[in-house]
Amino acid sequence: MIVIHEYNPNWPVEFESIRTNLSLILGTLALRIDHIGSTSVPGLGAKDVIDIQITVRELSPGIIAKMVEAGYVQSEHTRDHVPLGEEDDPRLWEKFLFTEPKGQRREHIHVRAEGKPNQKYPLLFRDYLRSHPKSSMSIELIKREIAKRHSDDVEAYYDIKDPVYDLIWDAALDWAKYTNWRPG
Repeated sequence: MIVIHEYNPNWPVEFESIRTNLSLILGTLALRIDHIGSTSVPGLGAKDVIDIQITVRELSPGIIAKMVEAGYVQSEHTRDHVPLGEEDDPRLWEKFLFTEPKGQRREHIHVRAEGKPNQKYPLLFRDYLRSHPKSSMSIELIKREIAKRHSDDVEAYYDIKDPVYDLIWDAALDWAKYTNWRPG
């Protein structure tokens, strides 16, 4: 069931704990580990799931082995949504997706290759929303309305949410050019 919670100031603290654990699991395979998604934007209501992106040089079986050995569950979903107008080459949007080990708080761990557009997308999206509180509030309102109407239909939720996010993506790309944005 999809529920949008009020912003929780503990989400960044929870991320740091998870990040530390993932660093120990992956060592030098992880080039960076970032808090992404709605829980990474101060003030933004979200599903109570900590989204994390692990940036790696390449997607390799060794990453899967380490994550599974640590108790993470690999998802069959291996490709991100492609924003309208972006190059649709599947290699640019592939990823590994894991969920938390049994008994831990809900997490979505996205492993993406450095320099691919799907690796840049969540970082730019996060930073744009952090810098644009009105857009952040609009995103929250849209997510709440979708969840109100489709709380038990995850597919419908994302079928509506993804095109809305594409609108923000266009604005974020323009903002990135204007500000010479680099992932923080």
